[in-house]
Amino acid sequence: MTLHDTSDDRVDQIIDRAGRASAQWKRTAIADRARALDAVADALDQHADELIPIAQRETHLAEARLRGELRRTSFQLRMFAEMLPEGLWLDVRIDHADADWPMGAPRPDLRRQLGPIGTTLVFAASNFPFAFSVAGGDTASALAAGNAVVLKAHHGHPELSDATTDVVVAALAGAGAPEGLFQTIHGTDAGVRALRAPGAKAAAFTGSVRGGRALFDIAVSRPEPIPFYGELGSTNPAFVTRRAAEKDASGIARDFVASVTGSAGQLCTKPGVLFVPAGSGIVAELEAQQLPAATSLLNGGIESGFRDSVAATRAVDGVRTLTAGADDGSDAPSPVLFAASSETLRADIHTLMSEMFGPAALVVTYDDESELLEFADLLEGQLTATIIGEDDDEIAVDLLPQLTERAGRVLWNQWPTGVSVTWAQQHGGPYPATTAVGSTSVGMAAITRFLRPVAYQNVPQGLLPDALKEGNPLGIVRRVDGILILP
Repeated sequence: MTLHDTSDDRVDQIIDRAGRASAQWKRTAIADRARALDAVADALDQHADELIPIAQRETHLAEARLRGELRRTSFQLRMFAEMLPEGLWLDVRIDHADADWPMGAPRPDLRRQLGPIGTTLVFAASNFPFAFSVAGGDTASALAAGNAVVLKAHHGHPELSDATTDVVVAALAGAGAPEGLFQTIHGTDAGVRALRAPGAKAAAFTGSVRGGRALFDIAVSRPEPIPFYGELGSTNPAFVTRRAAEKDASGIARDFVASVTGSAGQLCTKPGVLFVPAGSGIVAELEAQQLPAATSLLNGGIESGFRDSVAATRAVDGVRTLTAGADDGSDAPSPVLFAASSETLRADIHTLMSEMFGPAALVVTYDDESELLEFADLLEGQLTATIIGEDDDEIAVDLLPQLTERAGRVLWNQWPTGVSVTWAQQHGGPYPATTAVGSTSVGMAAITRFLRPVAYQNVPQGLLPDALKEGNPLGIVRRVDGILILP
């Protein structure tokens, strides 16, 4: 435990405060929730010049990258604020009483909507100190859903976490939000204690498979199990067809390297394995690529893990170094691309398909396109899978649907780094990419993680939530007696 870590007593007090704040926040008018989210977004933008230097110092990320990420963070807060008043996310369904209901018994008056799940614990990520951290997507979607948030800060950027927390708390207070609606804790033990606390009703995590699985096991083994939305790890394979390789070997090589080395490869969507036809010009083009210089990674733990994963890949018999960044004499790790045949991959697929979180990737050469179907079938769950091909490639007819079984987002002739915050975005996938295959941590659908359905049967009008009352006082889309009714 460090001096910065939150004590057990303090964690308990924070969870209790969050519970009281949740009880008030869920009764707060939707329009007021939206205004509070907008206020937080405005405050983050206003304090950018204070927050960015702290982030640079703690994470080693470039200023331009961090400013872009902070813009994304305030953008997604505003997007949730804009979404709230239209009410579609409430999924309102009203069935009026019907004495002649065809099932053979009268239908009672039933009214169903989604509502806040309760105090949500968010574990911040290291690689996105704004967008997946204090005021990131998990926090934004949980607050939008009507829940208090307890944020477990990442040890890689504690000063930034506290500075951002101060901005968020002040903005929420200025918007009239309940005290204790957003609070931050520090330390591994504090995070575990909060996760075990009866007052925590859901949790979200972005990080390693090992850490996420340990927390997931705690969440589901509690006396009262709770949903745990963990984004863990992904290799994000990319499959290049023979015709695509013949058409643009140099472009594929160039764009692949840019995707692998952007942000020093510290992106959960970095393409870690590239399948290319043997004898194509892509391998030679990759060998000729000049990789970026060595750079410090986010923190010592990530750098150690990267070095271990690179060493494990390099040690596999049949793997060779395709190209590497120049050794500048520093202690920082250099980018590297490895190459192996499909036979080598088959011999040790577990090692070679494991994530190398950092600026490294493996290029696998195949002899026949049918091998792409074989390796797609062997994949673990992925956040993304990419096909670089021609529209009339015969292999795509089978490869595309096969990859949809393994990944949450399938790309065609684009690279997976860069996850846009949109209505249709899906950032999730089968385990071990995530612990909850039916969810996303990016995009407007992320709000559904922190909602739960409640049906009201024969409840008087005056006691119903506004969304379920006759006359539609909120002016939202509702399904009434099976018919979708627009406001």
